[in-house]
Amino acid sequence: MTYLESIFKVLVIGLVLGAGLPALFATGLMAFSSGAGDESADGAATAPSPVRKYLGVALFVFVAWVIITAVLWITRATIIHHTGIDLFPFMPRK
Repeated sequence: MTYLESIFKVLVIGLVLGAGLPALFATGLMAFSSGAGDESADGAATAPSPVRKYLGVALFVFVAWVIITAVLWITRATIIHHTGIDLFPFMPRK
């Protein structure tokens, strides 16, 4: 059962990071662009929505935070070796 559990964990992480982050980024892009306001073909203008712009920026920041954390997690052994700084002290070392 250990192999199946490991495969399932990798599958879940792959789905979350492989499909979830691009979906969040796309949602943030849509929120940010729709928050700027627009003018339709018939000349009717829609007012800008600061809430949507802030939502888009918040989603961009979250996606960037996840990517930076993932890179630091992958390189944590090298960072500890060269600097002695443990960025994840709450996690056990292997």
